[in-house]
Amino acid sequence: MEQYEPDRLSAAQIAATRRSLSNGRGALSRRSLLRATGAGALTIGGVAGLAACGIPPAKREGDGPASTDHSAKEKRVVFSNWTEYMDVGENEKGYPTLEAFTKRTGIQVKYTADINDNVEFFGKIQPQLAAGQDTGRDLICVTDWLAARIIRLGWAQKLDPANLPHAYANLSQQFRSPDWDPGRAYTYPWTGIPSVIAYNTKATGGRKIESVSQLLDDPDLKGRVSFLSEMRDSIGLTLLDMGKDPASFSDDDFDGAVARIQKAVDKKQIRRFTGNDYTADLSKGDIAACVAWAGDIVQLQADNPDVQFAIPETGYMISSDNLLVPAKARHKTNAEKLIDHYYELPVAAQLAAYINYVCPVEGVRPELAKIDESMASNPLILPDAAMASKSHAFRSLSSEEETAYEEKFAKLIGA
Repeated sequence: MEQYEPDRLSAAQIAATRRSLSNGRGALSRRSLLRATGAGALTIGGVAGLAACGIPPAKREGDGPASTDHSAKEKRVVFSNWTEYMDVGENEKGYPTLEAFTKRTGIQVKYTADINDNVEFFGKIQPQLAAGQDTGRDLICVTDWLAARIIRLGWAQKLDPANLPHAYANLSQQFRSPDWDPGRAYTYPWTGIPSVIAYNTKATGGRKIESVSQLLDDPDLKGRVSFLSEMRDSIGLTLLDMGKDPASFSDDDFDGAVARIQKAVDKKQIRRFTGNDYTADLSKGDIAACVAWAGDIVQLQADNPDVQFAIPETGYMISSDNLLVPAKARHKTNAEKLIDHYYELPVAAQLAAYINYVCPVEGVRPELAKIDESMASNPLILPDAAMASKSHAFRSLSSEEETAYEEKFAKLIGA
C-alpha cells in the first residue's frame, strides 16, 4: 500500500489553533456567549504528532472506504456535536427534536456533545480513520475546513440522496455547492456562521458603521476598533472591501489585504484582534465597532439595544458547520435519515429558535414565526434573498497556502 503522510500542522497553524482554543470560536460553546469550554486532554503538540505519524489513509481521495451498513438490524445512530448546539427540553432536560426522531423512526440516538474544537476533535478520530477503523460515530459536525480535509483524505462516506429527500429539496441556495464539496455529495450544513460588522450606537454617537473602510480609516473610531483573530473572517471581509473575491483570490490579493490591515494597526486605528472576547467591550462601548460573528450579536441584542449590526455593501463572510458520515461508520442509512430529519421545516425551526445561528433550510420562516416572530424576521438567523446574495465563502486552501497565509496573519496580529 502506498504510504501517505497526512497534512502536517505548521507552526503557524498550531499558533492559529491555540488562538482558537483560548479566545476564538473554539473556546466557547456554539450557543452560549459567556460559558467557556475546556480544550480537552489532547494537546496541540499531540495533534501535530498524530498528523506526522505517517499512517496510510484507508483510501486516497474520493469516496470513503466501503463499509457494511448495519442500519437495518441495528436501529441506532451515534451523533457527535458541539456543546449547546442542540435544542433542549424544559428544565434543560432531554433533546425534543432527537426524541421526536426516535419516536417516528424507532432509531435510538446516542447523542454526545463532545466537540469543543475542530483540531482537538480531529485528533481524537484521526488514528481510527487513518487505520481504516470505525470511529464509533455515525455522524459528526465539523467546520468547513475540517470537513474539506476529511473528504480530501477519503475518510468520508458519500451520502445517498434517496435517504435525504427533505435535505435535497430544502437546502438554501447559498449553501448548495461549496468548492470543497460540490453539490453536497458528502455533507449537509447544520448551521451557517456569518461574519459581519457590529457597532455600539452610544459609542459611535448614533452613527452607523457599515463598511470595513470605516473600521480601517475613520479617525473618529481610532483606537476603538477590533478585528477577529480568525484569518478567514478578517482577511475575507477586507478582500471584499478591496473588490476582491475571497473565493478566488491570489497571493498578491492576500498580501494586499494584510498590508491594508497592517496600515490600520500601525496608526493605532485597530485596538486589538479578538476571539469572542470582543463581546463584553462592544456591549460596554469600549469597542465602538468591530468585525463580529452574527450569532454573538443576536444574543447581545437581547440585552442591549445599542448593539447593532451591518452587512457591508461589498458583502460578508460565511462559513458553516457540517454533518458528515465518517468512513466505516456502522449506521450510514440511519445517519442519513437523521440528517434529513433536521431539514423538515418544523424541526429546522425548532432547532433555529434555540441555537440562533443562520438556518440553512429554505422555507422555514413560517414555522419559525409560530415559535418566535422576532427570530423569523431576524436576517442573522434567516437571511432574506438580498442578504443571502451578499454572502461569500473563503476558498479552500492547500496545505502550503494555509501555512504561508497563517504565518503572515500571525505576524500581522502579533500572535
